[in-house]
Amino acid sequence: MSQTTGSMPAAPGVARANQAVRQRFPFDDTQDLDDARRGFMGTARDSVIRDAEGRAVWDLDAYGFLDQDCPDTANPSLWRQSRLCSDHGLFEVTEGIYQVRGFDLSNMTIVEGERGVLVIDPLLCAETAAAGLALYRGHRGDRPVTGVLYTHSHADHFGGVRGVVTDEEVAAGVPVLAPEGFLEHAVSENVYVGTAMNRRAAYMYGAALPKGPRGQIGAGLGQTTATGAVGLIPPTKDITRTGQTETVDGIRMVFQLTPGTEAPAELNIHFPDHAALCMAENATHNLHNLLTLRGAQVRDPRIWARYLTEAVDLFADSCDLAFASHHWPVWGRDRVVRFLSEQRDLYAYLHDQTLRMLNQGLTGPEIAELIEMPPALERAWHTHGYYGSVSHNTKAVYQRYLGWFDGNPAHLWEHPPAESARRYVEFMGGADEVLRRARQSFADGDFRWVVQVVHHVLFADPDNAAARELQADALEQLGYGSENGTWRNFFLMGALELRHGSVGTPASTVAPDLLAALTLDQLFDALAIRVDGPRSWDADITVRWNVADGDRVTQRLCNGVLTHVTGTGPAAADPDVEISLTEADLRAVLLGVVSPADLAARSGVKVSGDVRRLTELLGHLSDPDPDFAIVTP
Repeated sequence: MSQTTGSMPAAPGVARANQAVRQRFPFDDTQDLDDARRGFMGTARDSVIRDAEGRAVWDLDAYGFLDQDCPDTANPSLWRQSRLCSDHGLFEVTEGIYQVRGFDLSNMTIVEGERGVLVIDPLLCAETAAAGLALYRGHRGDRPVTGVLYTHSHADHFGGVRGVVTDEEVAAGVPVLAPEGFLEHAVSENVYVGTAMNRRAAYMYGAALPKGPRGQIGAGLGQTTATGAVGLIPPTKDITRTGQTETVDGIRMVFQLTPGTEAPAELNIHFPDHAALCMAENATHNLHNLLTLRGAQVRDPRIWARYLTEAVDLFADSCDLAFASHHWPVWGRDRVVRFLSEQRDLYAYLHDQTLRMLNQGLTGPEIAELIEMPPALERAWHTHGYYGSVSHNTKAVYQRYLGWFDGNPAHLWEHPPAESARRYVEFMGGADEVLRRARQSFADGDFRWVVQVVHHVLFADPDNAAARELQADALEQLGYGSENGTWRNFFLMGALELRHGSVGTPASTVAPDLLAALTLDQLFDALAIRVDGPRSWDADITVRWNVADGDRVTQRLCNGVLTHVTGTGPAAADPDVEISLTEADLRAVLLGVVSPADLAARSGVKVSGDVRRLTELLGHLSDPDPDFAIVTP
């Protein structure tokens, strides 16, 4: 594979548009640069972080090219943001609070206590978290980890926990704090639809793109995601209410719960002895996602804005700085209030204006094209759409309230993409004619239209080499011009896969620790999602599990639906096979670690009935596809 995503330079129109960005925004404002480098103490000597097998999971120097002037193949605003995010090392936020930044997509915050340190959000993987903790200890001494805190339920804020603390240390009393509902949301998101999310995340973060001026330059919220070992140690202490106070190793904390904002379970933290406020991921130096492009449940901008107002009311009078689990801090009480207030206005404006326009009859795509942000907000760098965008966020608000259907009956029962594409191409005079016209549109600089129309040729004939080449070239130009890091990555990943084939899923959060953290109820639900419905329409199989020191659970596959019932009520049908076993053995067979035949032979397992019925039931489960096509059918 070449060192770039393609051979084409920026088209003249893209180059002109990128140059115009320099005139539009205050690039001479160095406040963010000063803040991002304030308190720098040093960085790791070895620039490459490796796993136990020697495989590189993070390269600290991969983005050194960002020190150059921005080329025509990148939006100068995104280039500026990526340069700020690429600064890596240990930073002193204030006395007793330190951050490791640039070692993963997120930040790891370390707060010094009486005996050791509290680690907040230990990155995505164990290797980068361990390297970050080692960097801290190299500057501040070999202090033990005396507490861990997860601010919210996204993997880049808990996945590296095993790099900073062990199960034995937690069992011996090291507390792990998290907002109420953390575990349920952390494991369900990454298991129920984890395969699809991780495949799309490969596009969102551009994991397979070469890093460089024509490739991956960042993701806006951070540079990209590390590719090491993702783990999870369940919380030992839940934060259940706003105003709750906890002291860990002498560190006093006051919590604000913010469920339904950037994550279903999230919290902010006030440190009264430091006059500092941790905003988790609720206020960062960009417009965040209301619906992340990797896929998730739509977030609520109305409640997000209200919680930001509440944070100002609760803590602003006693805060001299605010920091988050991404980007760099804001210092000064007045600046903190302004920052949080502008972030609040950002989400409130998107919410209110989208609802105003949808009540005038406009659809999501129409609103996305018409909405204009207030000039005062647009002038603030931290409101720019480097990660979320005004365009896809307004569509998310529309989806949250009205769903996928825009009310036009012409859109109620459309053909699926491949069938529609075949008909469109036929109507337009065939593939050759479509491509002839699309090449003229490319020459005219109308890359959005090229991508939209050539998509039909590709879905009608995915092996059409000319269509693949033209689509890749057009996607590349859209990437070059994008201010949004995740949009750039999506466009360039699409070009890369059209040219070189699928890269699959380079990193996955469906890790053993997350599977182990599923409750039995969640595990049974996860299996039901995998049932091949049509293939199991005629099956009727009932299995009863008698779990030692636990519940009696009855599973039934009938009508293509796998249900489970706890207890002995009328919904629990008579079983074809009944199995008494430990919870560990139950998990092993349901996760495919142990076969039904081997399970029956295990000591302590009692089977009544035909164990082959269990084998038959499990045979109706399908495996998810981590390599499914995205830019082709």
